[in-house]
Amino acid sequence: MAAWSLFSSDIAIDLGTANTLIWAKGRGIVLNEPSVVAYERNSRQLIALGHEAQAMIGKTHRDIRVIRPLKDGVIADFEIAESMLRAFIRRVSTGALPPRRVIVCVPVGITEVEKRAVRDSAEQAGAKDVYLLAEPMAAAIGVGIDVHEPTGNMIVDIGGGTTEIAVIALSGIVAEESVRVAGDEMTNAIIQYFRRQHNMLIGERTAETIKCQIGSAVPLEEEYEIEVRGRNLVTGIPQMIRVTSEEIR
Repeated sequence: MAAWSLFSSDIAIDLGTANTLIWAKGRGIVLNEPSVVAYERNSRQLIALGHEAQAMIGKTHRDIRVIRPLKDGVIADFEIAESMLRAFIRRVSTGALPPRRVIVCVPVGITEVEKRAVRDSAEQAGAKDVYLLAEPMAAAIGVGIDVHEPTGNMIVDIGGGTTEIAVIALSGIVAEESVRVAGDEMTNAIIQYFRRQHNMLIGERTAETIKCQIGSAVPLEEEYEIEVRGRNLVTGIPQMIRVTSEEIR
């Protein structure tokens, strides 16, 4: 084991529906990429992943598919998810060997079958010891909460595919709930809003940009405005409008 540690490092993976983050011991966050993969339809060979694959959404021909291999916080396409995870781990590995110990954050409500799929993906990607950690617990540790204290702390973690809610005390989760409604639903709601209110078709990337730049849950002291480009559903020609954070709210 000592010899192995000279050539590999421990890592932690937040395998999210929208984004994948990897933290490496002694180096901090070494990867933050969209959980998006582009692959050849027939051979299922990876063509691009992360930001590069995300830039291909809506611009590929029929022989190339661009997908998110995770849905609602769990693996939907095992083979593609495994390939994506292996490529990400290879990208951040600095030694001659893959990481020996890997922690993967998972939603609190996933089934044993889904846990096995996550664990198998990490093992197939080269990890020797794989540990699964509930996302709310990881979030609590990440923001500096002392999870060992006999005091209840509520964590609400809104991700891309799931919203994780948990009360944590004495190093354990006292109560938990995982709702499969989160950021992706907000993005889709923005797309549908533009269809209904403006007869305008916008893509997922545009809706995501709107959500991140001017989205808000409560009124702001200073409302924001953004320029949105899309295609008019009546005329079929490109269209540009300006919307405010108040309208999106």
